[in-house]
Amino acid sequence: MNTDHNKRLLGCIAAAAASVLFGSNYWVIHTFLPADAPLWGSALRAVPAGIALLLIARRLPEGAWWWRSAVLGSLNMGLFFLLIFIAAQRLPSSIATSIGALSPLMLAGAAWLLIGERVNAWFLGSAAIGVVGVVLIVGMASGTIDASGVAASLGATALMAVGAVLGKRWNDGTPILATTAWQLVAGGAELLVVAVIVEGAPPAVSSSAVIAFAYISLLATAFSYVCLFTGFKYLHAGTVGMIGLLNPVTGVLLGVSVASEKLTVTQGIGIALVLVSIVLAQNTQGKKPAVTAS
Repeated sequence: MNTDHNKRLLGCIAAAAASVLFGSNYWVIHTFLPADAPLWGSALRAVPAGIALLLIARRLPEGAWWWRSAVLGSLNMGLFFLLIFIAAQRLPSSIATSIGALSPLMLAGAAWLLIGERVNAWFLGSAAIGVVGVVLIVGMASGTIDASGVAASLGATALMAVGAVLGKRWNDGTPILATTAWQLVAGGAELLVVAVIVEGAPPAVSSSAVIAFAYISLLATAFSYVCLFTGFKYLHAGTVGMIGLLNPVTGVLLGVSVASEKLTVTQGIGIALVLVSIVLAQNTQGKKPAVTAS
């Protein structure tokens, strides 16, 4: 019992660390990185992260992990990063973030279909509170909403949900460090090819941009994905998705503390609702069903 509690605690800490670091990405990218080469930005985020983890893991894929890494790399990084950038270009960040708040429900749905993890009404209520909190944090933009941007945002969220749950299904004891490295290398290679074809030569970057890329790649991608997949190992997928709502909270608090932005009363209420929803969701995880690699 105590061991199970420790594993859940480790999973919660790892998932929270991943969410906070992911939440810092927007401010760093918006402040320091060129905005006219999103594909190169994604490739330079994923490739160094994958190589760094590969050098640490010192292990190449074997057997089915060659094609599994390609599939998971596409879902969790390659196609995911591409759709996220399309959504960012075509949607106000508030709308994209609000759509992303549906990830707990998408993760829970994918986990139910693929590995038999079930949720109850308590979880659904917690997720609803979290969605309302995120909407209050980021606000809702007025005007015409681009349908392709909405589709890209929904697609990115759905792909990440399926990729994360497949990673749980295919868990066969292979170290998370190694499987994360393989996924990042595979997804990064895809992005690199597309970047060369679509955007041509890589953009010139300043010294501050180099530092920003190092932070995003090594800390907010390599370390974050290891933490994220550790969370999925020990927690239900929907629970990880709920903890992921710390992402927009981090973005707002960074803006307040670093960029001298104002925290409104509405945003404060939204942050409180998100935190309450995360706490409530921790009481919804029962015994995890057995999952075998297949």
